[in-house]
Amino acid sequence: VQLQASGGGLVQAGGSLRLSCAASGRRFSSYPIGWFRQAPGKGREFVGFISETNGITRYASSVKGRFTISRDNAKNAVLLQMGSLKPEDTAVYYCAASAGGVSQWSYDYVIWGQGTLVTVSS
Repeated sequence: VQLQASGGGLVQAGGSLRLSCAASGRRFSSYPIGWFRQAPGKGREFVGFISETNGITRYASSVKGRFTISRDNAKNAVLLQMGSLKPEDTAVYYCAASAGGVSQWSYDYVIWGQGTLVTVSS
């Protein structure tokens, strides 16, 4: 499986943006998918994850209630819908596939896509 995140861009505070994570290869539906982000000068931060097939999700407290993750295994895609964006959401966003079940820890994720930059202006 290979992953590619897209959909980033510049948005004003309070706005919305939808990121996509497109997968190629087989067995996409076998992997929980997580979203992480890395702001300039900071470490990688967990955003949320979605389980393989039953759609269980979990979010970081900083984005809960504002971000929603969904997946369509038939289309090999995971979406991150972001709303009520804040300047502190500015970061490069990555999607990744976990080999260790659903997890908030980046070391459980073995396949990473190239990130997409989200910039939120105040």
